[in-house]
Amino acid sequence: LDLESLIGFQNYLKSYPGAILMISHDREFLNQLVGHILEIAYSEIARYRGNYDDYVRERAAREEQMQSAFDNQQREIAKLQTWVDRFKAKANFASRAQDKMKMIDRIERVEAPRGSEKTVKFVFPQPKRSGQKVVMLKDVDFSYPTEGGEPNRIYTGLEHMVERGERIVLVGPNGAGKSTMLKLLAGVLTPERGTRELGANVNCGYFSQNRVDTLNLKHTVLESAMDQRDRVGENLARTLLGSFLFRGDDVFKPVGVLSGGEKSRLALVRLLLAPPNLLLMDEPTTHLDMGSIDALIGALEPFEGTLVFISHDVHFIRQMARTVLHIDAGRVTPYAGDYQYFLDKTKAGSAREALTAKLGDHQPRGFENASKQNSGPKGKEQRRIEAEQRNARSRAKRELEQKVTDLEAQVSASEKRRDVIHSLLQDPATFADGARANDLHRELDDLEKKIVKLTAEWEAEGARVESAKEIAGV
Repeated sequence: LDLESLIGFQNYLKSYPGAILMISHDREFLNQLVGHILEIAYSEIARYRGNYDDYVRERAAREEQMQSAFDNQQREIAKLQTWVDRFKAKANFASRAQDKMKMIDRIERVEAPRGSEKTVKFVFPQPKRSGQKVVMLKDVDFSYPTEGGEPNRIYTGLEHMVERGERIVLVGPNGAGKSTMLKLLAGVLTPERGTRELGANVNCGYFSQNRVDTLNLKHTVLESAMDQRDRVGENLARTLLGSFLFRGDDVFKPVGVLSGGEKSRLALVRLLLAPPNLLLMDEPTTHLDMGSIDALIGALEPFEGTLVFISHDVHFIRQMARTVLHIDAGRVTPYAGDYQYFLDKTKAGSAREALTAKLGDHQPRGFENASKQNSGPKGKEQRRIEAEQRNARSRAKRELEQKVTDLEAQVSASEKRRDVIHSLLQDPATFADGARANDLHRELDDLEKKIVKLTAEWEAEGARVESAKEIAGV
């Protein structure tokens, strides 16, 4: 189903009078429809009340409680066993040692929580740094030919620039031009008029479902994953393949026997193992289960390049997007914030329905003409949007600078307290009070850890400030 059909089906099921038992990897679909979750794992079934988000929270709380109970019991068993080991050979304590051994045997063991499958964190080689201007579309016209009629005009005078480090999601109604814009940015489509220009040191990678056509059908899955310009290690390749459902002997399957969905997942693995610094992705979560989507998010979170993507997965969008471009009938409206910012600005009622809504469907006052193309002098609304973007960047920079100042003050205060403790510990009078000396040593250990952590945060936030200044041209 395309997204509009899926929403229609979802709305139908909301009013369905009967019972529903479903299997789905779509979080938003589950959140909208279910009131109970049955988790099937390790030959057992556990029931949770609520939607999928409720299930995730309750499962985490349940596992934490089980882990705490298991840890407490293991400590008690270890304590009893230590006593037994120490005194069992001594005649005066032999009978008591036997009693304690029986106590250990009688304890009803708390099972260690097996836990859910965790997202594996990967350390990928990062792509080379590109120039600030990554890709530009200048005065672009594009249309698709039709049989015996007028061409289907998609864009007229399209102007857009993607900058280094941006993470942009394209949203808008079906047929509005999202995939076309992504292909224009990737160079897959050639403009009828205007130009597409890549910035300095830009290496562009485009992921779409037809990317599977580039796979060597004679390779095994593992050989295909490792077949990169800069060869990757087998352990990393197998670990990533496992997160995308190629487990055990699956990695030795010939690519030629894989299904379309499996080939798509393999193509995604290959792209992640050798990522370009400009990554353009059209529906990357198709054919992925929830664990694989989390693995993809985990792989992209530390990605230092530039990301532009289309997705109908609200969870993936919320995790990845920092900027939203709304596209409707060839008009592009930028929103200088993440997906929640876009929902707030457009006053959209549903996070999923907003993905395919026309701008007018949820359009706040002042946005009526925000999407007009910029051929010629900028209109008042375009200037207002650009001013809003500049103000948002300025606010973000000020917040970062304030955070750096606060962290610097915390580091300074902690270092001063550390110096005071050092002085106290050098005073012989301090050691006359053993408890006081112990307290000071514990506080000193805590301070050292705190200073290391605060200094790392301070340096990281300082780097973000410098990056923000560079983007702003300061």
